[in-house]
Formats: sequence, C-alpha cells, structure tokens
Amino acid sequence: MTIKRNAGAEASGKGALSRRTLLRGTGTAALLAAAKTLVPGGANVAWAAGAETTKAVLGYIALTDASPLIIAKEKGLFAKHGMPDVEVVKQASWGALRDNIVLGSEANGIDGAHILTPMPYLISTGKVTQNNVPSPMYILSRLSTNCQGISVAKEYADLKIGLDSSALKAALEKKKGAGNEVKAAMTFPGGTHDLWLRYWLAAGGIDPDKDIATIVVPPPQMVANMKVGTMDVLCVGEPWNEQLVNQDIGYTAATTGEIWAKHPEKCLGVRAAWVDKNPKAAEALLMAVMEAQQWCEKFENKDEMAAIVSTRQWFNVPVTDIVGRIKGEVNYGLGRKVSDAKLAMGFWKDGASYPFKSHDAWFVTENMRWGKLAPETDVKALVDKVNREDLWRSAAKSLSLSAEDIPASTTRGPETFFDGKTFDAENPNAYLASLAIKRMPA
Repeated sequence: MTIKRNAGAEASGKGALSRRTLLRGTGTAALLAAAKTLVPGGANVAWAAGAETTKAVLGYIALTDASPLIIAKEKGLFAKHGMPDVEVVKQASWGALRDNIVLGSEANGIDGAHILTPMPYLISTGKVTQNNVPSPMYILSRLSTNCQGISVAKEYADLKIGLDSSALKAALEKKKGAGNEVKAAMTFPGGTHDLWLRYWLAAGGIDPDKDIATIVVPPPQMVANMKVGTMDVLCVGEPWNEQLVNQDIGYTAATTGEIWAKHPEKCLGVRAAWVDKNPKAAEALLMAVMEAQQWCEKFENKDEMAAIVSTRQWFNVPVTDIVGRIKGEVNYGLGRKVSDAKLAMGFWKDGASYPFKSHDAWFVTENMRWGKLAPETDVKALVDKVNREDLWRSAAKSLSLSAEDIPASTTRGPETFFDGKTFDAENPNAYLASLAIKRMPA
C-alpha cells in the first residue's frame, strides 16, 4: 500500500529549513547560524546535540484534534526543534493509517500519527493487523481531551435523546420489528469512538452487539452516510457532529466530555522501531508538538487555528463547522445551544498533553470488556510497554516547563463517569465487575 504525500503540507511550514539549506552548512555552527536566520526563535539545543534525523512522516485524519500536528507544521515548530523535513500527511481512514504505520516510511508508509489512543495497543498486540502480526508502537503524548460527539438521526428528533440513551431502545426495537436494520456508526473497532458509543448505549440498557449493529465509517464520510440513512446513531470527532447539525441532518445527543469529564482522546503514536533508532529526533518531535499544543490552548488563537485547519489543504470544511465546539460553544441541534468552557477541546491545560498511564489502562480495560483484548490481559504490563510518558517528561525538561505543567504522577486517580461508574487503574477488575453489559465471561 502506498500513501499520497501532501505536497502543499510539506511546503506550508512557515520559516521551515530545507535539506538543501542544511547541506550547505559545515558543522553545527553553520546549522545554528542558518536556523537563527530562517527559524523564529532559532534552533533548539536538541538539534545542536545532533538529532539522528531531520525527517519523519506523520499521518493524520481530518479531525480537529489533529490541530497540534498541523499547527506545528504551519508555524515552523518542527523546523525550530531540528526537524525541518517532517511531513504531515492526510490519511483516508483509521484502517489506512494503521496499514501505513505497519509499513513505516521506509516502505512508503508513515512513522507515526495523530491516532486514536487505543490503536497503538491494538496494533502493538497484533489484534488489528494483517495476520495478527504485532507491530510495536509507543505513545509519546496525548494530543487532545474532550470534544467528540454522539449524534442521532433526525428521524428520532421527537425523542430528544440526550445523555440517557434508554429512550432509544424502544424506538430501535420498533424499527427492527418492522423489518428494518438499525445501525450505529463508529470510526474503528476498539477505537475511542467505538468505546464512547458502546459505553453510552450500554449505560442506557442497549447492548451494542445484540440490539444494534455497529459499522465502521471513516470520519469525513459520516455526514454523507447519515444523510442517506446509513446509520441511526454515530460517534465521531469534530468537525463532523457540528457539520451534521449545520446541515440539519441530525442532532447531537451528548458530547463525550459529558460522559467523562476531561477524558483523553487522540495521542501522538509512533513506531517503536523509529523511536528506538532516533531517540533525540523523537524528543524534538515531541517538543514541537507540545509547543503547538500550548499555542492551540490559548483562547485568542482559536479563530486562527480554525481558519488554518479548515483550508482545502487540511480539512476542506467551513470554519463555522470547527470554531464553536473548540471553544465549548455547542450547538446540539433541535434548538439547544450551550456555551461551557468545560466542554471545549483541550490541548494543554489540566495535563491534556501528558499521557497518563491510568487513562491508557481504561482503554485497555474497555477493550477487554468488549472482547477486543483477552480477559487475562495484564493491563499494567501492556501499558508500561506502550506508554512512554518518560519521553514526555524528558521533552518537558528540555522545554523548561514550569512544575505546574508537569503532572506529579502517572495516574490522575480514580475516574468517574456520567452514570456513576468509577474506574481505578489499580483495580480494573472491580470496574469490570460493576458493568452489566459486557462480552467477558462471567
């Protein structure tokens, strides 16, 4: 499989250094001199110390939470931190992104990506790869929190479904009784959207495997598919829920921040082999992305961020489909609008960038719940293998971050969900035992 390189994206880094410029220099001094001329703020010490490569190929899906990678490219931050030849390449679907991760850039694939947090675990264990061959990955940082959505087709407008999905159960049974299929769309089996959707349905007494059929639809195709009646309910990231409402095709039942406050979402996942071979370059990548996340977090930058990522080169959607929800201004449809900063997409504040191991433990546990991972999975051992929060801390030190920006622990403590269920990474079995609907053996 090959990928189409985004030539526009490659050329978009403002102030980015070219390989030709680098080769004209003679040694570290020349490189730094060139950097100070062409890169805002000069080159970072990671480059001066000799990063193993200046190149990486990173994939992304057209979702607002890919913004840190796009902003790092557009604002020249990869170049600033010694990685002028980073490419940020659009992927058609999470399945295509997975396949390109397995290939790696040396085989015309990608080295890392904006990726659903559970995917590095599913890929590393071979659960979603061809012939179940493991392809080890590391999680280097979280990219975002909150701001995904569960939306319902317009035919259920009279029910005004919200956080409580139980009212949908009778409607689905009635539709099935009339000989019609009922379907729920998500973006990748075992991915975040699959898990949010399953949690929401199950909390309302709807079995996501027995009462409704789950189907996979790439995020950019969600709106078009609901328009033609492909699904009854969907879970996807922004800007697609907002676009659905703006086109009057359906309405948002709940944002995922209402299901789990300040929940983790996408991450920066990179092939383990690439990181092991290029540890200094990996830190440089991290530093650029972390700096971009700080920029994205600032409220005064939200409009510019929306304008940048909305362009044809990146998402090709109207700015109006993006800008509201990143600020916490949610138009649910059906005349309901809410402005609440707690629902905004997080990029930096409250540890949004730091990859808490306790959060990854929940994703692994939920995939055990639904049969995607074996019930005997050693949650802690798997998380310790994939989650490289140590690299995040190293990058934070190199960036001279203040103590308040660096979490003191790898856990955020027990998490509480909208239905009162709690998850403690120290005792995932207690959480599993509390759930009525699951695929695990009793």
